[in-house]
Amino acid sequence: MGTSKPTGTIVLIHGAWLNSHSWERVKTRYEAKGFTVIAPDWPLDDRSPEELRAAPSPGLAELGQRQIVDHYERIIKTLPEAPILIGHSLGGVFVQHLLDRGLGSAGVAIDPAPTPGVPIHLRALVSALPVFLDPFSRSKVKTMSRRFFRNRFAQTVTADNADALYDRYIVPTPGRVYWDGIVNPMRIDWTNPARPPLLLISGGKDLIADASMTRAIYREQRRAPSRTEYVEFPFRSHWTLLDEGWEEVADAALAWATTA
Repeated sequence: MGTSKPTGTIVLIHGAWLNSHSWERVKTRYEAKGFTVIAPDWPLDDRSPEELRAAPSPGLAELGQRQIVDHYERIIKTLPEAPILIGHSLGGVFVQHLLDRGLGSAGVAIDPAPTPGVPIHLRALVSALPVFLDPFSRSKVKTMSRRFFRNRFAQTVTADNADALYDRYIVPTPGRVYWDGIVNPMRIDWTNPARPPLLLISGGKDLIADASMTRAIYREQRRAPSRTEYVEFPFRSHWTLLDEGWEEVADAALAWATTA
């Protein structure tokens, strides 16, 4: 007799500089395991990366974190069951906000960006400088340079692959989502008794979201009574779900969430 595949719903939440296209490998892998997987774009991000770079929507400049979290909440509430929530980078921050609202059966925050209530650590601060050094960036759509991508976002990628990966995945992002983290940010109730289980995953070579910052988020989140755990992959960068060996991270996230 064959064994049945697990069933359930997973919502994948992307971060800044990427859209749902960045989940293509993970989505296919999880679907092959029997899950229903949706990877919604942020509002105004629902085109190919090439199209978005060529002509980003003017309204993207006004998009903020609260609007994005509300957008995902509406989607989740239409689902027939509480889904597993898996987010990367700023998407990992949104997972924490959604769990704080009591949404989802469990959540995984992979390389979470700076999270309100936890100081921004050095690597994250340095990586945010291209946005913060532009005093008008809060009302602009920003574009990541190829040099920044090669040196900080995906520095473990081989140089001959970097441009092709940039072309396939990188999109413009609203500067506002950076400023929202420090100007009137949404707060998280670290002791929320209704918060579903949460796993925090970091990469030891991450130059965008320091592993030390993820550990600091974990120390706050474990104040909640629900299950809260931390896993570190020492040799992985912020590009972890698209870099060689991404399957190990994707599988660890799913294995934890399905047993939480």
